[in-house]
Amino acid sequence: MKRGKFESLVSVSRLRSIQALMGVLFLYLVLMSLEIPLVVKTQFGLGSVEVETTESLTIQPVRVDSEDKFAEKEESIVPFRVSQRTFPRTPERKMKEFKKISGLVFDEKAFNSVSENEFSELHKMARHAFEVGKKIWEEIESGKVRIELENKKENETQRCPNSVSLFGGVFKERGGIMVIPCGLTLGSHITVVGKPRWAHPEKDPKISLVKNENESVMVSQFMMELQGLKTVDGEEPPRILHFNPRLKGDWSERPVIEQNTCYRMQWGSALRCEGWKSKADEEAVDGQMKCEKWIRDDDNHSEESKTTWWLRRLIGRTRKVTVDWPYPFVEDKLFVLTLRAGLEGYHVNVDGRHVTSFPYRTGFTLDDATGLSLKGDVDVHSLFAASLPTSHPSFAPQRHLEMSTMWQAPPLADGPVELFIGILSAGNHFAERMAVRKSWLQHGLIKSVNVVARFFVALHGRKEVNVELMKEAEFFGDIVIVPYLDNYDLVVLKTVAICEYGVRTASAKYIMKCDDDTFVRIDAVIKEAKKVRSGENLYVGNVNYYHKPLRNGKWAVTYEEWPEEDYPPYANGPGYIVSSDIAQYVVSEFEKHKLRLFKMEDVSMGMWVEQFNSSRQVEYLHNLKFCQFGCIEDYITAHYQSPRQMTCLWAKLQNQGKPHCCNMR
Repeated sequence: MKRGKFESLVSVSRLRSIQALMGVLFLYLVLMSLEIPLVVKTQFGLGSVEVETTESLTIQPVRVDSEDKFAEKEESIVPFRVSQRTFPRTPERKMKEFKKISGLVFDEKAFNSVSENEFSELHKMARHAFEVGKKIWEEIESGKVRIELENKKENETQRCPNSVSLFGGVFKERGGIMVIPCGLTLGSHITVVGKPRWAHPEKDPKISLVKNENESVMVSQFMMELQGLKTVDGEEPPRILHFNPRLKGDWSERPVIEQNTCYRMQWGSALRCEGWKSKADEEAVDGQMKCEKWIRDDDNHSEESKTTWWLRRLIGRTRKVTVDWPYPFVEDKLFVLTLRAGLEGYHVNVDGRHVTSFPYRTGFTLDDATGLSLKGDVDVHSLFAASLPTSHPSFAPQRHLEMSTMWQAPPLADGPVELFIGILSAGNHFAERMAVRKSWLQHGLIKSVNVVARFFVALHGRKEVNVELMKEAEFFGDIVIVPYLDNYDLVVLKTVAICEYGVRTASAKYIMKCDDDTFVRIDAVIKEAKKVRSGENLYVGNVNYYHKPLRNGKWAVTYEEWPEEDYPPYANGPGYIVSSDIAQYVVSEFEKHKLRLFKMEDVSMGMWVEQFNSSRQVEYLHNLKFCQFGCIEDYITAHYQSPRQMTCLWAKLQNQGKPHCCNMR
């Protein structure tokens, strides 16, 4: 009886244990059913984006509060988000080796297999540039150039002269240019003794209005310019100061003095001195007026009125007497002009009297002024420059480059990226590249390696520049050399190289082209590209429609170069985006020698997109915020930004959280 009771108690306890186990199993199944969707969503919900552990994100971007806050509000701006959830440690993402040389293939043998008549003049020019570039590159790779420069540096004992002087005859023989070996420095001054020529009739004066074709205008004017080093072949050297007295022939029909600067063949805002004194509330230059007053024929200051003023003073009147001087330049009359470099700008005195002062323009430094040019209706008797620097700063990239690891480019991920940005630059644009590195290339999306940017630079004509360029490329890891001799008309080759790198090396969804004086809001660029539905081909920028080629003037295009009456729709060169399929098409057609080349690279891209569009539809997206000239509020890109403006724009984005311009040029 006792045994039966014991067995019954055991069976009850077993039953209870089984029930408990069943409950635990049921609870476990419930929890698993909830966890599986979460895991699936976390692992696969990011599409093509690779999820990394928080430990593998070793690159810490510079914090940009304003941009980060903006990204939280507009999720569509950011192409991906990395989950902050901690997963088991996975192998780190593989990184591609930095590719210093462009993989663009230019087959020189193709010219030998067919008649050269099959190729355009631009193709022939490109062949020559690649042939010369190949030789330059071989010398650089062999170390021959570096050894040669080091030996030259050791043997150089002569310093730059403290002064330079030339007589008019020698100056004329040298093409009207006086070389200033080490540029200028604070306190440097240049004296010019010359004589303006008599006015001559001109049917096409360019600075005056002609009522009919048979009419001529009497013109007498000359230009004195401080010039910098030429950047690339075919591009005019920068005009650091353009001083242009117009004795006769100005559109105002009165004598004036115009001053300006010109950089990359783009003029700044002119300062015109027309005989009126600068306003009292106008900003002065080192305490000097920008424009002094001189006698005009419409200011009622006749000789008789002056005599009256002097008589009144002699008889005891205390009225203030204003002495006006005549226009400082007279036909066939000798003048002595002195140009002095002050703290805030250039000051011009003529015959001992201050005439004008022109403030320095941002982007230029005093030692950039390595030459003085005089041309026009003037006979130069002599020139003398003194208080010049004795050390040679005209080529010193170490002044601009900050060799710090914090400015180095993140390694390129071994996988596709959202956006690749190719930045056109010239060999000696050390300051421009450094300003870009320290500003918008510090954006978090660049640091996340899902947006990649590289500078595309051709070989320079000066060996010193190429040697320093190689050092810069090795250290910063963000320069791609396109191995041809740089030429202004061959900029289009860099654009093709950007397409090649973007599709083959970076495997980017979007490829953007910009210049090294363009400030780019990366988040806004991606947001603009995402307006087009995923998978469709796009062409985004400030698009020009129905533009006609200029047949006359500096930017003239011959009918041989462009026989059509209109250009195709094209986005302005300072900043535009194309999809990867378009970029792939450009590279493929180039390597098959079927790509038509044109010297204006932005027009070329418009032409290629139009050809691509004939077989596969392209969505054109026009936006004026891809600013062509300067900067506008709420910009996507801002062009013609000096290194100082670059850092200013970046600081405003960080501190104010909005894209405001920096008008300091």
